[in-house]
Amino acid sequence: MKDLVRNEKLRNIAIIAHVDHGKTTLVDALFRQSGIFRSDQQVDDRVMDSMDLERERGITISAKNCAVSWNGVKINIIDTPGHADFGGEVERALSMADGAILLVDAAEGPLPQTRFVLRKALERGLKIIVVVNKIDRKDARAQEVLNEVYDLFIDLDATEEQLEFPVLYAIGRDAVAMRELDAPRVDLSPLFETILEVVPGPSYDPEEPFQMLVSDLDYSEYLGRLAVGRSLHGTVRSNEAMVCVNEAGVPVPLRVTRLQAYEGLRLVDITEAMPGDIVIIAGMDDVAIGDTICTKENIRVLPRLRVDEPTVAMRFTINTSPLAGREGKNVQSRKIRDRLLKEALINVAIKIEEPDEKDSFIVKGRGEFQMAILIETMRREDFELCVGRPEVIFKRDENGQLLEPIEQLYVDCDENFMGVVTDKIAQRKGRMVNCVNNGTGRVRLEFSVPSRGLIGYRDEFLTDTKGTGIMNSLLEGYEPHRGDFPSRFTGSIVSDRAGNAVAYALFNLEPRGQLFVVPGDPVYEGMIVGEHNRDNDIDVNPTKEKKLTNMRASGKDEAVVLTPVRPMTLEHALHFVREDELVEVTPHSIRLRKAELNALKRYQSAGKKKIASPGK
Repeated sequence: MKDLVRNEKLRNIAIIAHVDHGKTTLVDALFRQSGIFRSDQQVDDRVMDSMDLERERGITISAKNCAVSWNGVKINIIDTPGHADFGGEVERALSMADGAILLVDAAEGPLPQTRFVLRKALERGLKIIVVVNKIDRKDARAQEVLNEVYDLFIDLDATEEQLEFPVLYAIGRDAVAMRELDAPRVDLSPLFETILEVVPGPSYDPEEPFQMLVSDLDYSEYLGRLAVGRSLHGTVRSNEAMVCVNEAGVPVPLRVTRLQAYEGLRLVDITEAMPGDIVIIAGMDDVAIGDTICTKENIRVLPRLRVDEPTVAMRFTINTSPLAGREGKNVQSRKIRDRLLKEALINVAIKIEEPDEKDSFIVKGRGEFQMAILIETMRREDFELCVGRPEVIFKRDENGQLLEPIEQLYVDCDENFMGVVTDKIAQRKGRMVNCVNNGTGRVRLEFSVPSRGLIGYRDEFLTDTKGTGIMNSLLEGYEPHRGDFPSRFTGSIVSDRAGNAVAYALFNLEPRGQLFVVPGDPVYEGMIVGEHNRDNDIDVNPTKEKKLTNMRASGKDEAVVLTPVRPMTLEHALHFVREDELVEVTPHSIRLRKAELNALKRYQSAGKKKIASPGK
């Protein structure tokens, strides 16, 4: 074994945490203190969340790189998502890091995604720095949370060395970090110093030629496709000839047309990349995440990035409703296909399949939230499409037994709502595993529940807990199928004709259930205009106007007062639809519809199903 050399002028570190524990805010503070921004420079909060969707929702969706400098050492920082649905982004980011800052909320403590991201970091053998954040919260319990973090490390089979992690206490929003809880709150110097002390510089073999694993992809209008990754050995120079080894093991020649590295948030051109640095290489049209870039004289392939298998699948189709093409520009199946394939190229957790059915695609991913983000992104890019209900992906074991994904569900709610939450989850074949009552009026419940039981439950949970409940889940593994249960206990109110919704008709339909349309909205046959109070579907005429007679003035009795309609969100629509229903997504509208629009054909199909299964 050759002696490896460490590049002490460099550190690569990822920031990992549960959703909303303050990762992106802490990165902002690191930027400000390291001098990336001028003192008089106006900078947005959460500067790393560059996507519109990230800013609107207050979450990080894709991992992003940046770099700061401290005492002459360049620190590459990778801000990772905290949501388990974007686990592929986390794994991709960790492949470039030598250490990780584990951020834990001083009040909430370790939560499901804390476990998920920490497990991935420990598996990679990264040096961990634990930062207990938000210690200024009124309900902060820093010491208890630190004990819970130790328990989590032990639970994840951490080694003795990994258990000896340094601990800091921080208020990310105020840009302060301390080694002791009662130490003076000055700045983030203790965190910078701990990073330099604990996280090793990247090691490399000075005799080896250049080698890099592609961990991320980007695109430039001027340079084309960009490969992002960490240089493992050797150096690379601009305009140098290299090869890119694809998944099939075929080396494809490439010339490095442009070489870049991170400086703050910006990419800067460099002439040579030092070993261990995160670099961006332009010069190839066909490159994928997991490919190896190396010299053509010494082709040595690195192990490809492997991520957890998808657990949820959704059907994407072209928009076939009578209103198709009115609002979006990208409506053709070819454009939808190209966009989905592009997404699969840059997102390692998504897989695309093309079934025999025409103009239809199966998209597989980590969770319904990840799918909703993809659909929302596409509609903002002027796409029109229809999507089906998210469905979990089942497996079979060697004995042919059906297996389904099971989630670890953590619920934090008031004691008063414990009964209704437990009852609803039991209906979905969930089992309570643990119950902790801290005497504060709130309880923390832990359940083992099928993934399919959680699809559509989040909105119901918020209603049941009056918006005060917190629900988080994490994939636990696969277990034998736990049996069927209804996905929805209500039916649909379906329009039986085309036209525009009329106030008089809607007023008379209100007793039947909750409506989704308002007067003047266009409707068509097969469009779902509301949720029926009962468990069956009903066909109605939402365009029916009041018959006028000569016994009264035409304007009398017209001023009906309708119950306000809650705007249909994409997540609510995906949760609501059943197997025979679709969500019609356009840049300006979200509508619900039956997969088969014609009422007669729906009845004939339902009749055939009843004949095929007379016992039900």
